[in-house]
Amino acid sequence: MIEIIMNLSVLENLGLSTREINIYHALLQLGPASIRDLAAKTDINRGSTYETLKVLVKKGIVNYLPKGKRRIFQAEDPSRLLALAEEKHQELEATLASLKTEIIPALRHLKPEFATSNVRFYEGDEGVEYVLKDILSSTDKAGKAYSVISTQALREHLYRPFPTFTKQRIAKGIFVRVLAIGEGGEEAELAERKWMKGEGNASYIAIYPPKVAMISLTKNDFPVAVVIDSDAISGTHQMMFDTLWNAL
Repeated sequence: MIEIIMNLSVLENLGLSTREINIYHALLQLGPASIRDLAAKTDINRGSTYETLKVLVKKGIVNYLPKGKRRIFQAEDPSRLLALAEEKHQELEATLASLKTEIIPALRHLKPEFATSNVRFYEGDEGVEYVLKDILSSTDKAGKAYSVISTQALREHLYRPFPTFTKQRIAKGIFVRVLAIGEGGEEAELAERKWMKGEGNASYIAIYPPKVAMISLTKNDFPVAVVIDSDAISGTHQMMFDTLWNAL
């Protein structure tokens, strides 16, 4: 008999707990079974087994039939999981639509024009990855273009936590203009690059209105990042970038 190896933890994405997954899996193996049989199979006490079965019945992936004074439970066909995933997908799409058209615009009206919450600090590779993802998501919604000032000393560290950044940028059709300080820097699609002589301290500035992100390195090449969300500040940085760009 060939053993089938499955990573059933993916079912957690459907809103199933580990206990629910284990009991559903056990039912598929046992066929119609009593609470006692399931409890013995899964090593879960009867009370918890019964409460979990009620949840699974409500979710439509388990049913039951009476047998004397007892109930016998059985798993629905696994294709029901696909239907459950499709329901979750439709709910998520409706939530996304509501967020974009109603909730986020309404919540933004509650924000003051500028406050300390408009400035965010991030550290380490995780922080850099967050900033790079924010550039992609923000630019994709706005104008599909942004500007960068990048020094040679930082380039080898920048995409370390997010090596597919450029590939994803190109896939999204986002254009970038880069002022590169010092030698190096790869040519890529949907990008225009101009070079400036010098080295400069390790730094990276991305201008993607209404935001400006600044990344630098501390000792031991530890990255730190600051993101400022301000039309005035991003507008000033963009004006300085354009002036310098046109002068080269």
